[in-house]
Amino acid sequence: MQIVEFLGVILMIVTSHGQMDNGKPTGLWLEEFSVPYEQFTEAGYVVIVASPQGGKTPVDPRSMPEELTEADKQALKVLESTISLEELQSPYKAVFFAGGHGTMFDFPNDENVSAVVQNAFEKDLPIALVCHGPAALVGAALPDGTAVVKGRKVTGFTNAEEQAVNLTKEMPFLLEDKLSEQGGEFSSKEIFKPHVVTDGNLVTGQNPASSKPAAEALLNLLKK
Repeated sequence: MQIVEFLGVILMIVTSHGQMDNGKPTGLWLEEFSVPYEQFTEAGYVVIVASPQGGKTPVDPRSMPEELTEADKQALKVLESTISLEELQSPYKAVFFAGGHGTMFDFPNDENVSAVVQNAFEKDLPIALVCHGPAALVGAALPDGTAVVKGRKVTGFTNAEEQAVNLTKEMPFLLEDKLSEQGGEFSSKEIFKPHVVTDGNLVTGQNPASSKPAAEALLNLLKK
């Protein structure tokens, strides 16, 4: 039996929103949780999973593969019951925000989501957000009222990618535009190809394919 050293706690935050305004199902993009969750636990971290409302996490049906990996199966078990952010009390060393279109509806306007982001920036904790996960940055500000992304290098799901999946009109805003409007230095690469940006203790990933490298970047920050 392999003994893994306990290195601390990583907080993973997922959406609670399962339906777009037009009635289409949405939620968490499974790969953006299952892959990082596996990496964090295998590295020796305890992972606490929380969401704005707590309880079962809605998973976007479009993100469900035909054949589930063992990591997917484990992730789905964990996602059956998440902690409400309002009730979160456990200390943590880093935060990871998984994406999925559901985050565009609840992350920006949730006070508890913003509080976690603001706490990470104030204490300089490693924080990673992937795909639509950077929507959590939208509602967060520094103590002086400045948007947390102002002057920071970031990425996220691009306008071109949103257009490619035919969901531009279904979104309350476009993530690339919003992060840029708030002063973020937004960069991107070819659609659906991995792209991760690290600026200090802030890590952002462009799309689902960026999930693994974004998680690796967070682990590298923790090693420092």
